[in-house]
Amino acid sequence: MTMSTLDLAGSDVFKGMNIMHTDDLGKNWTKVVEHIPLNPRFETIEGEVRPVSVDGFQPKWHQASGKLLGIGHTVVYTPEWRVVEKRPRHTAYSYYDPDTCQWAEPQKLIMPDPVKFYNSGACCSQRFDLPDGIILLPIQFTSDLSGKQFFATVLKCSFDGHTLLYIDNSDELTLDDGTRGLYEPSITCFNGEYFLTLRHDKQGFVSKSRDGMHFSPVQPWTFDDGSDLGNYNTQQHWVTHSDGLFLVYTRRGANNDHVFRHRAPLFMAQVDPVNLQVIRSTETILVPERGARLGNFGITEISRDETWVTVAEWMQPKGCEKYGSDGSIFIARIKWEKPNLLFNAL
Repeated sequence: MTMSTLDLAGSDVFKGMNIMHTDDLGKNWTKVVEHIPLNPRFETIEGEVRPVSVDGFQPKWHQASGKLLGIGHTVVYTPEWRVVEKRPRHTAYSYYDPDTCQWAEPQKLIMPDPVKFYNSGACCSQRFDLPDGIILLPIQFTSDLSGKQFFATVLKCSFDGHTLLYIDNSDELTLDDGTRGLYEPSITCFNGEYFLTLRHDKQGFVSKSRDGMHFSPVQPWTFDDGSDLGNYNTQQHWVTHSDGLFLVYTRRGANNDHVFRHRAPLFMAQVDPVNLQVIRSTETILVPERGARLGNFGITEISRDETWVTVAEWMQPKGCEKYGSDGSIFIARIKWEKPNLLFNAL
C-alpha cells in the first residue's frame, strides 16, 4: 500500500510517500515507513528551483511484464510549497522490486506534443491492461497555461518492465461549459465494451467504447429512475466482476451536507451497462461517513473471490473530527458469492 502525506496547512500539498505491505491478506501489516525514492525532488523550472511531488499514485499488477507498476502524476509547487495553476504536469510511473522491497526512481512518460500536453497526467486514474500487455491509461490534459479547461483521453502505452512508452491516444473528451472540463478519468472493460467515468465540477459523467479509442458522447451519471446521481467534483472508480459492473462514488443526499463536497460516505452500486445508469436498489455503503472526506480512493483485485477498496479520511477542513473522523485508513473488502472469472485478465 502506498500513501501520500498531506500538509493540512495547505491545499493539495503532498510532501512524501509512505509504504507498508501485508503477506497474509490484510491480517497483519508492516509498519508504515517513508519511501525515499518516491519522495519529492527538486527541478529547475522556468529558471527557478521548485519541489515536484508524485501524487495520485495507483499501483497495479502488470501481468505481461510480471511487474507491479504504479502510475500517477507530478505536482509542481512554488519554492514556498504553494500550488499554482500555471505549472507543467507529467504522468509519472515507477515499478516495484520485490527482492529489495523498493520502488524505482519515478520516471516521466514522454508525450508526443509537449505544448499540447504541457499540463497532462494520470491523477488517480484506473487503467486497464490488455492481455498482450498494452496499457489503456486514462489521463487529463490541457494546453491552456491557466489550466481552466481539461480534456480527458485514453493513452495506449507499452511497458517492458522498465519503460512506459506512448503509442497513441483516444478521442479527446471535454465540455466547454465554463467549468474545468472533464478530468480524472478511469476505465474498465466489461462484456467486450470499455467504460470511462469522468470527474466534472458539477456532476460525474460516463461514456463507453467498442475499442477503448473511440467513445460515445458523454452523458451525466444518473440513477435508473432518471434522477441525478449526485456525484460532483470528485472522482469515481470501477469494480468489475464477470457477472456485473459496479461504480464506487460519493454523492449528495445522504444526510452528509456537513462533509466537504459531500465526499463521504463511499458508495458502491451496480451499473446498467446498456443505459449507463446506476441501479439505485443495489446501492450500499462501503465506507461510513465520519465528517471527513473520502474523495480519493483505490481499487485492487485481490483474487477471484475478493476485491478491495482502500481510502483514508482526509482531515480537512478543521472541525471535521467532531463527527468522529481521525484520519483512519479503511480497507473495504468485497467478497464475491461467485468467483470473478475476469481476475486472471486484470
